[in-house]
Amino acid sequence: MKTKIVRIGLDIAKNVFQVHAVDEQGKKVHNKAIKRNSLLAYFVQSEPCSVGIEACASAHYWAREIGKLGHEVRLIAAQFVIPYRKSGKNDANDAEAICEALSRPSMRFVPVKTVEQQAILSVHRTRSLLITERTALVNQLRGLLAEFGLIISKGIARVRREMPSLLEDAENELPDMARDIIADGYQRLCQIDKHVLAYDVRIKQIATNSESAQRIMQIEGIGPITATAITASIGNGRVFGSSRQFSAWLGLTPRQHSSGGKARLGKISKRGDVYLRTLLIHGARSALLKTALKDDKKSRWVESLKKRSHQNVAAVALAAKNARIIWSMLVNGTDYKVAV
Repeated sequence: MKTKIVRIGLDIAKNVFQVHAVDEQGKKVHNKAIKRNSLLAYFVQSEPCSVGIEACASAHYWAREIGKLGHEVRLIAAQFVIPYRKSGKNDANDAEAICEALSRPSMRFVPVKTVEQQAILSVHRTRSLLITERTALVNQLRGLLAEFGLIISKGIARVRREMPSLLEDAENELPDMARDIIADGYQRLCQIDKHVLAYDVRIKQIATNSESAQRIMQIEGIGPITATAITASIGNGRVFGSSRQFSAWLGLTPRQHSSGGKARLGKISKRGDVYLRTLLIHGARSALLKTALKDDKKSRWVESLKKRSHQNVAAVALAAKNARIIWSMLVNGTDYKVAV
């Protein structure tokens, strides 16, 4: 009689994948390598079961494809798989660890993204790459000019404003060769600015066409970039059991070191999606500028927190609160209501 497989741990790669399968008693049925072009055929022949995949490059694609075959696919963050690896790191041990992590009832899973969600996130990732490239370019231009005694203060706006006059000034003793190189860099900066602006316009169009994004943009400090990134990352939010789980997934909950009934809370964990966490905190910082002018419950709470602690602490706390509000709005399909 053929042994029934109930759970599979799949370690994905570029060409060779490792499959660790267990039965109802948790005993190993097989742990074998399968080539890329044979992977879906393996799952076609397998009875529907639970499949665990470590959340990494191409994981969402394989989750969608295997899910189409009737299997229940769950993605697990790498940091939650590591504790279940019994010995050295290799494909077989990784697949076994994924399979073991999948069996834990308290395990947290990463939402499987749709093709549309990943398309939106590709816009965000490309824009983020352009921002990083622009920052590096501005720093390089400022550094090159400083070598010739020409100083521009920090800030992209200052570089945009002061660079043309420096390049046109024939009396600043900037060598022709260096002037040409720096001029090329400045032209590249202008091109990057145009590309970033084009992506901003595209993101605004995405937000306009998204009912969920429009609703969470009602929250102070949440704009089109943050709204579309969140909705594309978590969908309707139901993969999280509570608002605190979502906040913890973003790394906005404090670390704990508690023992003997005494709770000790530290700094935020900074686990999870760095991009979303950064957007929420930056948005919270902008919202902090207006809380002193408002008299609603949340603004009073923020102002009280600002007086008791540092501005950055208040920004992170507000970001965590906004994250919980966003989860509730997405799950329940409600609008934002300001508490008086």
